Amino acid sequence: MHVTLARVARAGYIRAFPSCRGIGVFEMFRAGGWPMWPLLLASVIALALIIERLISLRRSRVVPSGLLDRVISDLGRHGAPPEMVSRVAAHSPLGRVLAAGLRNIKSSREVMKESIEEAGRAVVHDLERFLTTLGTIASISPLMGLFGTVIGMIEMFGGQGAGSRAEMAHGIAMALHATAFGIIIAVPAIIFWRYFRRLVDDYVMEMEQQAITLVEVAHGERRR
Repeated sequence: MHVTLARVARAGYIRAFPSCRGIGVFEMFRAGGWPMWPLLLASVIALALIIERLISLRRSRVVPSGLLDRVISDLGRHGAPPEMVSRVAAHSPLGRVLAAGLRNIKSSREVMKESIEEAGRAVVHDLERFLTTLGTIASISPLMGLFGTVIGMIEMFGGQGAGSRAEMAHGIAMALHATAFGIIIAVPAIIFWRYFRRLVDDYVMEMEQQAITLVEVAHGERRR
């Protein structure tokens, strides 16, 4: 995706500055100078985090359908023996929340809810793993690109001297590569960061509802 957008940017540069014609994507990257390397590292990290979160935050892995019904069914037939609780806890993040309630099923409603809330906070922390890093990359990538552009223009004006108008335009276009790459990194990073945050919020709401249902069923306040 980054390479495709870079090619689009290159086409725009060629139309604006014919002197850039014949320069490939790799040459454009090199023209941005050493500030491009931190941007490349940030893009690799962001891509790795996005792929990891897409795999880890699948609905079938976080809040699998039918788990609560199976837990309630087993609870009605066999109660909550330790092996059943361990099996539920190892099943999924939702299972960890439900297992916390099952461990305290003989306690009062308040104690059972407190244990579920404690487990829920730990689960939310795991679900939000790496999101802060992804959000940071989305925020600083444009700044890193702007920094690269400033460095490039300082070097250009410091060493170019009294160059021709075409040479100055070419140098400015090269210096702007860092800003373009920073924006290319930031846009998908912030889109996925917002998507993952909303996904985690939806999962938390669903887990809370299912945990409340378990508490009510366990204390005879609700039938399933």
